[in-house]
Amino acid sequence: MSRWFASRVRAGVVVLLVTVPLTSCAITFDSSTLGVPVTLSSPPGETPEGSRFSVTSRAVYALWGLANLKEPSLRKALAAQLAGGSGVADLKIRVRSRWSDVLITALTAGLIVPRAVTFEGVVLK
Repeated sequence: MSRWFASRVRAGVVVLLVTVPLTSCAITFDSSTLGVPVTLSSPPGETPEGSRFSVTSRAVYALWGLANLKEPSLRKALAAQLAGGSGVADLKIRVRSRWSDVLITALTAGLIVPRAVTFEGVVLK
């Protein structure tokens, strides 16, 4: 094998090792699909009035996070609560790996990568 080819292969491997962890398992949250205004925080000193919610759904990725098998949807999770609501305030989104997620990832050597996504906030009336 020539030195030129070996250096190109090494460079390609380095690029993959750097870029794959930075791009894999990415979730995009778009509040415009909800149909109601969404805020991530209230003005200082104000507490929004309404019913609090906390919904946990699952995100599942394949091939070390390169392919999405299942993405969580805030619209689907809050469909019943948003029917009469005028908006969502103080929205917090937490993405974490539970011990069972880590176990599944380890047992499948990264072919299946589950994540728990929790949406918390207040539905304004």
